[in-house]
Amino acid sequence: MTEDIDAQNALIIQRPTATPQQLILLFHGMGSNPRAMRPLGERLALEFPNALVVAPQAPTASGNPNGFEWFGVDGITEENRVDRVALALPAFEACVARWQREAGVAAPATALVGFSQGAIMSLESAKRNPPCAGRIVAIGGRFAALPVDMLLDTTVHFLHGKEDAVIPYSNTVLAAHHLRDLGCDITAEVLPFIGHEIHADFIDLVATKLASHIPNRVWAKAMEAEPRPKV
Repeated sequence: MTEDIDAQNALIIQRPTATPQQLILLFHGMGSNPRAMRPLGERLALEFPNALVVAPQAPTASGNPNGFEWFGVDGITEENRVDRVALALPAFEACVARWQREAGVAAPATALVGFSQGAIMSLESAKRNPPCAGRIVAIGGRFAALPVDMLLDTTVHFLHGKEDAVIPYSNTVLAAHHLRDLGCDITAEVLPFIGHEIHADFIDLVATKLASHIPNRVWAKAMEAEPRPKV
């Protein structure tokens, strides 16, 4: 694929010739850039040929050469992370809305796939009402703060490496149990021998989850519509 960089430095991995049916946004980690999401994006482009697939660039330059961040991490703690993410969230949501306008789709047809900081931002956006996406995949991520209420109309897929030394996989285990108890639609996979990375096994799982998972709310509507047998 040829490289297509838009005016806001987003990497457009696939722009379908027809009107997009879906929007898939890929959010890189701290100190990285959109090109890090290309292998994942190219796999998803093959899986979803009618989707607009884009990897946006975080708004702030980081200390790494050619690296960017969604929020600053200097002096970060469990307490101030919440405020930093909250301050960064409006720009993140504006980015999602910008690409939804270009694709001509709304939240139900939007999937956010984030790694590390990109996963944190994606997960935090799911706490909004209404949410900006119908599906979220968090790779090696976490919530800044666990949600208090059920996530409405959003499916969350957690993927984490058991050897992750940057964001421990215990964050995924805790969040998955918490969201399940709230009645949210979630899946969670923790894979051994994988660290803080977008591993090939995760790429396969992202494609599978987005292509085959049927949300609980869809099952519920189908069961409601099912004619009940007469007795």
